[in-house]
Amino acid sequence: MTFRLGLAQCTHPADGDVVALVERCARDAQAAGVDLLAFPECLMTPFEKTREDFLASAEPLDGAFARKMSRIAAAHGLWMIYTMNERADGNTPKAANGNAPEAAGTHLPYNTAVVVDSAGARRGFYRKAHLFDAGDCRESERMAAGGRLFEPIDTPFCKLGLAICYDLRFPEVMRAAACVGCELFVLPAAWVDGPRKADQWAALLTARAVENEMYVAGLSRADERCIGCSRVVDPFGATVAEAPGKAPLLLTADIDLTRVRAAREAVPVFEHRRPSLY
Repeated sequence: MTFRLGLAQCTHPADGDVVALVERCARDAQAAGVDLLAFPECLMTPFEKTREDFLASAEPLDGAFARKMSRIAAAHGLWMIYTMNERADGNTPKAANGNAPEAAGTHLPYNTAVVVDSAGARRGFYRKAHLFDAGDCRESERMAAGGRLFEPIDTPFCKLGLAICYDLRFPEVMRAAACVGCELFVLPAAWVDGPRKADQWAALLTARAVENEMYVAGLSRADERCIGCSRVVDPFGATVAEAPGKAPLLLTADIDLTRVRAAREAVPVFEHRRPSLY
């Protein structure tokens, strides 16, 4: 079976109208014959906002932003993956230093990816589990870490896995998905630019695809601090679609699931695993 994946590599709109941006991308994706459309990390609320504004902008999973995303997916007949700043009522995590808790009533939101179907119904969501506290970035100062991996879901096209950005550096995440039959793994990201960061992005996406014998799609924001360079890698390690740097664009790739079966038959790594040694 073959279907078309669309990756909306974009920047945060200057006027802040994310809904209009998503509507334009969905319209373009529908015209391009896309079946599943994905958006990058921090779609709803850019990380560059002040901490106070970032926390104040959070919404529940069934809030106004989510309802608008569902309406757009349904209007264009698309399965869609989008990201949001999810309000976490009742969650009082520890402070960034891991010691004293946040002040009473202060709840850090989750960095959440949501999957909706072509009727706009939510089919799953994932809260980013690994927070990027490196260099000058401290995600844990404004986000709470999710407490579980995304369990791959069945779609009309494939078995779909999902994680977010920094999760790519933890191979256990995608291996867990592959072990339960994941065929396409989508990774929305805001991959921060820097020395060798684009090389690392490409290498890690390729490694995760080859070692798990599945398609892996990495979609990065194209804002000033991010690399863009979205790409789709097949189960044999071939790059089947790649964005040239930071240009905003709709990247499409035809996903052929016979490639997944062929890779797993050619080198049956899942039959050869020896978990008792690991």
